[in-house]
Amino acid sequence: MNFTQILLYPFTLLYGLITDFRNHLYNIGQRPAIKFDTNVINVGNLTVGGTGKTPHVEYLIRLLGKHYQVATLSRGYGRDSKGFILADAQATAATIGDEPMQFYKKYGAQAVVSVGEERALAIPYILTEHPEVQVILLDDAYQHRAVTPSFNILLTDYQRLFYMDHPFPAGRLRERRRGAKRADVVIVSKCPDNLAAAKQVEIRANIKKYTTPNVAVFFTGIRYQTPQPIFASPPLGDSLPKNAVLVSGIAQGDLLEQHVSQHFNLASHIRFRDHKNYTKADAERVKKAFESVSSHDTILLTTEKDFVKLGAKTFEHILGDLPFYYIPIEIYFLNQQSVFDQLVKEVIV
Repeated sequence: MNFTQILLYPFTLLYGLITDFRNHLYNIGQRPAIKFDTNVINVGNLTVGGTGKTPHVEYLIRLLGKHYQVATLSRGYGRDSKGFILADAQATAATIGDEPMQFYKKYGAQAVVSVGEERALAIPYILTEHPEVQVILLDDAYQHRAVTPSFNILLTDYQRLFYMDHPFPAGRLRERRRGAKRADVVIVSKCPDNLAAAKQVEIRANIKKYTTPNVAVFFTGIRYQTPQPIFASPPLGDSLPKNAVLVSGIAQGDLLEQHVSQHFNLASHIRFRDHKNYTKADAERVKKAFESVSSHDTILLTTEKDFVKLGAKTFEHILGDLPFYYIPIEIYFLNQQSVFDQLVKEVIV
C-alpha cells in the first residue's frame, strides 16, 4: 500500500463491513433473491469498470445464439432514460446506453436486447414480451444479489487482479475479495498473447484462495479487428494510412493505445471519461484535433463502444467528412476454450 491508501484504509474497512453485512443478509435469506426457471448467466466483476465484460457477453451471444433464443439485460449505464426498455429500431445510446446499443447494432437480429436497473423486475418483462427466450445474459450484475443466476462468470483484469486489490476507497473493489466465492468460473481478461504457462499456474493458485475449490480459471486476450468505416468513409484496403488520431471514452485505454501505436504513428489520443455522453462541442474538439495534424495520410480512430455515440446522425455534419473508423474487438481464449464452452452449455436446461 502507498501512503494515501494507508490513510484511506480505515474507510476501506468500514466499506468492507457494510458490503459484508449486505451479502450476509442475502446469504441467510433475510433479503430476497429470485432464481428464475429461465437460464440466467451473469458476467460481472469485483472491480469497478474496465475488465472487458462487453466482448465476453458478445462471445456468449455468438456461442449460445446458434442453438438458443438469447436475451441480454444491462443496467444501461449513462443513458438518459429510466426503467425497463426493450431495444428497437428507435433505440440510441442515449436511450439504452452505449454497451447495450453496441449489442443491438451487432446482434439485434438474433438476440433480444434490453435495459433495466432492477433486474429482478426486468426479467419478467423480457419473458412476457418474448416468451421464446431461453437464456438471459446479465451484463455487470455480480453485485446485484436480488437475482441468483444459473451461472456466475467473474472477470478479473490481468493488469488489476482482484486478489492484489482492496475495496473502496483505498482500492477499486466493489466488495471484499471473498465475494469471488459466488463465482462458478473465473476469467482473467486482457492477458498478453504470450502469457507463460507458469504464470497462469501462479495466477490460478492465487485466485483459488478466494473461490470455492472446484472453480475453473480461464485466460482470455483481446483481438483487434480491421478498422471499419463510419459515415461515408471508404473501407480500408490492405495498405493502411501511416498516421492516426485516436479518440476514446473507455475505462482502460492503455491497451488500445498500445495497439494503435503498433500499426500507426499515433499523432494524439483524445481521452474522455468512460461512458462519455458526447456533445457537439466534444465532436468539434475531436475535429479540431484531427485537423491540427499536418500529415494528410491520417485517419481518425475510435472504439466500438464510442462508435455507437460518435457515429450518430447528430455528429455527421461535424465528423462526416473525416476519414473516421472504429476498431471492433473480440476476446479469444489462450487455451481451454472448448472446456469453457462445454461448461456454459451444460448449464442450459
